[in-house]
Amino acid sequence: MRTVIFRVTAPYITALMLLFSLFVLLRGHNEPGGGFIGGLIASSAIAVYGMACGVDAVRRALHFHPIAYAGFGLLVAVFAGLMPLFGGAPFMTGLWAFVSVAGAELALSTTLIFDLGVFLVIVGAISSIALSLEERYSG
Repeated sequence: MRTVIFRVTAPYITALMLLFSLFVLLRGHNEPGGGFIGGLIASSAIAVYGMACGVDAVRRALHFHPIAYAGFGLLVAVFAGLMPLFGGAPFMTGLWAFVSVAGAELALSTTLIFDLGVFLVIVGAISSIALSLEERYSG
């Protein structure tokens, strides 16, 4: 399904889906959403781009193999879980830091770091599966 209309609109659809996945990721520790759902949306965007432009274009855009993103995400998630141990708190305890940026208070937490790790694991794993299926069944 590589029609001209789909090839032209796919980069714009992909960009909007990636932006929406970041929105869902960042609001996840306060409201519904988070790393898993954001990762599914982002990997769906990558799959749409792959269907329109081909697997080689997606691999060039990702710069690294998708499994590398999954591995790095796993390291980030484990690091977020281990951070409280250095402060004497139990594993996976949520720690918060409030930073003032331009007069507004920004809440940073280990749960956000964990969500980012889950996001990367899902994007890497699902994108790897989607790209391998696209390579195998594209004709």
